[in-house]
Amino acid sequence: MVNTMMDTWAITKRNLLRYIRLPQLLFFSSIQPVIFLTLFNFVFGGALGQNSPYGAYINYLLPGIMIQTTLFGSLNTGIGLAEDMGKGIIDRFRSLPLSRAAVMAGRTMSDMLRNVVVMAIMFIVGTIYGFRFMNGFLPAIMMFVTALIFSFSISWVAAFVGLTVKDSETAQLAGFVFIFPLTFASSAFVPVQYMPGWLQAFANNQPVTHAVNAARSFALGSPMNSAFWYLLAWVAGILLIFVPLSIWRYRKS
Repeated sequence: MVNTMMDTWAITKRNLLRYIRLPQLLFFSSIQPVIFLTLFNFVFGGALGQNSPYGAYINYLLPGIMIQTTLFGSLNTGIGLAEDMGKGIIDRFRSLPLSRAAVMAGRTMSDMLRNVVVMAIMFIVGTIYGFRFMNGFLPAIMMFVTALIFSFSISWVAAFVGLTVKDSETAQLAGFVFIFPLTFASSAFVPVQYMPGWLQAFANNQPVTHAVNAARSFALGSPMNSAFWYLLAWVAGILLIFVPLSIWRYRKS
């Protein structure tokens, strides 16, 4: 166990050093969510914020954008692993006395830590636009924790996809195939009750909606309705399935 943790930290550090050597990666991964936040707030905020019980639309929007941003960031896990496979780095890892789980765990941990930086930037921009926490300090921290927990689980899905397709461009496209519908058919940007009935049934029972509702409840004090517990059930199920699948795929690739 100790060796696995040390191996995981070594891989995590290796991936984080890449952002230091290539700061443009962190810059562009941070600027995209800021553009999303700005466009949604100022393009749709006037129409959607008129009947908002939370005041300005930015208060409703920011928790949803946080979840969306961390999910998009989690796709980097699959893209990075596919890129490492294409360059032969995974083969070099196999030749070393590394834990099989450490390669994927280190990648998911580094991407989660990168998400912390991106969320901090988004929070600063959201505060400039007028976002305010309405539920105290500890629930505010839980909003960030909720986004990180969920993104960590999706990183393992992305890891399996990246190891399966073995190409970084394909891994990115394959990731967006399931992330886009889940994100936009959720409560991230508009209340679910404004959707058609058949879409409401899907939106109300998928993990992104539970994550957004939990994050929004922590930030604004809106009714939780067990959203956080539903999310934890989803996270546990995703990890139980995709952690062993990813490790198996790594061994077989």
